[in-house]
Order: sequence, then structure tokens, then C-alpha cells
Amino acid sequence: MNNRLRPQNALRQTRSLDFFREFLRDPEIVGSIIPSSRFLEERIIKAAGLADSRLVIELGPGTGGTTTSFLSHMPANASLLTIEISESFTDCLNAINDARLINHCGSAQEIEALLKQYDLPAPDVVISGIPFSTIERETGQQILTTVRDNLAPGGRFVAYQFRDQVAQLATPIFGEPEVSRELLNIPPMRVYRWLKP
Repeated sequence: MNNRLRPQNALRQTRSLDFFREFLRDPEIVGSIIPSSRFLEERIIKAAGLADSRLVIELGPGTGGTTTSFLSHMPANASLLTIEISESFTDCLNAINDARLINHCGSAQEIEALLKQYDLPAPDVVISGIPFSTIERETGQQILTTVRDNLAPGGRFVAYQFRDQVAQLATPIFGEPEVSRELLNIPPMRVYRWLKP
């Protein structure tokens, strides 16, 4: 086995265990028992168009597997703001050593305030792993409205979900999404993408 792969595989296993523990502690917030597969990560990266993004916001990054993958596809002068409600997951995210990364423990409803706090421009992309099927409908609508209102013109909102609740909530706000499926993930996921005019 390639020695360069060992640390990455060990890190992925550690993150999976952390993810499972947090799922057992609060399944409504976590929404899945294991982190996203590399196949799902690749599909999200393609939908998000990270290569030409100045600012990316990731909602519900979990243990940071998707975060490190996103960073590897972003420009050197870009920034990634993560917003994670779990303190345990935020601790995992804080272990990622990348100057482009800003981690915030809190709610996705805080996007506007965080852009001001960190002196950031409107995001080109917002990527969401928040389980919209397990949060209150009103909260989901507030998050989606906040995303729309703060996204840069021509920006992209990408959400990956097992159920279609996000599409039901977001379609009146953003319009009809583009949808693809990733079957090589547990569970299989839908990847939704909306473009802001």
C-alpha cells in the first residue's frame, strides 16, 4: 500500500467514527451515520464550480471531509467559510491547516452577519449538507432565504440531500433546480443546484 495513502485513510476512518458518534448524540442535526463518499464530493465540486470562486460558504460541513476536498479545488486566493452548529465537529474543522479556511460554530441563519464580521464579499457558492428534512420548515425557509439574499449575482447554491425536502422549500425561493444523483454514497444522495440570476 502506498505510504502517502495511509494517513489520509486513517484520517477518513477517524472522521467516520466522529461522525457516527455525533449522529448517535443528535441524529436530527447530523442526518447521516457516515461522512460523504469521495464520489459525492466530486459530484458536489463539479456542480459548485469551485475553480473560479473567490468565496465559498459551506453549511453543515461535519467533520471536514468535504471541506478539505473543496479546499483542494479552490484557487489559492479564495476563502472558505464553514458554518457548523456542532461544537464537536467545529473542533474537527479547526484541525484543518489552511489559511483560506474560516470556521464558525453557529447557525446558517447568521450568513449576513458573518460576512460583515469577517469582511467578506458576497459568496460565489454556498454548499449545504444541512439535513433539511429534519429541521423545522420555518427554519429551513429562513436559511434558504438568507442564502438567496446574500449570494452573489450569478452565484450557485448547491445542496446534497437524501430526501427532497430542500427542493420543496427552495423551489419557491430560487426556482427549479438542476438535479443529479450520486448512488456511490451511503445513503445515495441527490445533488441540487440553483443559479442566482
